[in-house]
Amino acid sequence: MAGNPRLTHGRVLKIAIPIVISNATVPLLGVVDTGVVGQLGQAAPIGAVGIGAVILGAIFWVFGFLRMGTAGMTAQAVGAGDTGESRALLMRALLIGGAAGLVIILLQIPLIWGAFQLSPASAEVESLARSYLNIRIFSAPAAIAGYGITGWLVAQERTRAVLVLQVFTNGANIGLDLLFVLQLHWGVEGVALATLMSEWGGFGLGLWLVRDGFHGGYWRDWARIFDRVILRRMAIVNGDIMLRSVLLQVAFVSFLFFGAQFDDTTLAANQILLQLMFVTAYGMDGFAFAAEALVGQALGARNRGGLRRSVMITCFWGGVVVVLFSLSFALAGGLMIDALTTAPDVRLVARDYLPWIIAAPLLGMVSWMFDGIFIGATRTADMRNMMIVSVLIYGACILTLVPVWGNHGLWASLNLFFVARGITLGLRYPALERAAA
Repeated sequence: MAGNPRLTHGRVLKIAIPIVISNATVPLLGVVDTGVVGQLGQAAPIGAVGIGAVILGAIFWVFGFLRMGTAGMTAQAVGAGDTGESRALLMRALLIGGAAGLVIILLQIPLIWGAFQLSPASAEVESLARSYLNIRIFSAPAAIAGYGITGWLVAQERTRAVLVLQVFTNGANIGLDLLFVLQLHWGVEGVALATLMSEWGGFGLGLWLVRDGFHGGYWRDWARIFDRVILRRMAIVNGDIMLRSVLLQVAFVSFLFFGAQFDDTTLAANQILLQLMFVTAYGMDGFAFAAEALVGQALGARNRGGLRRSVMITCFWGGVVVVLFSLSFALAGGLMIDALTTAPDVRLVARDYLPWIIAAPLLGMVSWMFDGIFIGATRTADMRNMMIVSVLIYGACILTLVPVWGNHGLWASLNLFFVARGITLGLRYPALERAAA
């Protein structure tokens, strides 16, 4: 990124809006994957693609720290004007992502076996899912290294490039889906091959988009790339983020598990309402990403005033977004529920718990924005520690509120978990500002 443009609302929106649009393409891909195999007229292929995608998604998700860690550290290097370190970080991310992908390929047999032990399926579905996994797993190096490319672009406020990358990858995937499944009749294997080719194609485009990172020969400075002190810091940062992310996933998975103790109708209603909450998260991502880039740059430049202004402007727009989501859920939540299910009993029960979804964006906004702020500052130990505290508070809420209020107690616990995350990270924020002084 050239120069140091003044921090304005327009600059924040320029970073955030492409990410919001980019995120909108993610659920579309899942719909097309399901839709094309649905044309085969059998249930097993649909289940196989769904299970296969979930298994690989979970494995790849473990390495999601690479995007966040790369974004925070690169933003600080950009803010400090350290071009060499910024480009070395790109090379490290590519090497780590590629190596991780190769390890997954080498360990595919035990990984896939373990996945089906945890989530058994019928013989037909498992057979088709294995066919899917045996093809798509070879996209692992491209998919995981791609996290690093995305983080590097975000750190430099190049989110339009992220949008181009996402639209190209998902668009290619959709087009190949239609060709391989509907025209060539390759079935589940066609879906897997479409994803494999689009992810490698996206990786190739990603390398072209970050080609300036290979200028000047910095990427060949192996002594710097493999500097033990910096590699140790990367390991600590990425390890903290991974643990924090695992704990966050534990909270959501446990929500589903505790919801399973109620009747099937309540469980289905919870699932539908969670989808509305995840839509909010997609909308907030753009402003959290903007915070990552701008806070990291301000910290790298040791600009305390710039850091505070970055936080204020990104949080302002994050607040605007959550208010709009809450109003949308209040005014049209019933219509959204009806669009997601045709079951009258599920519709009725979901409406009973809709007020929790109306409240969730407002109660969760602070914690979602602090995620971006602390990632940009690479204050990952604080993120890890405050997540541990918040999960413990969440567990205590479930143990006390669910026995008394049932599913309302479960939703109250989840919303209090968001509040706890916001408060605990807020208590650590002053130390973050002091670090920029």
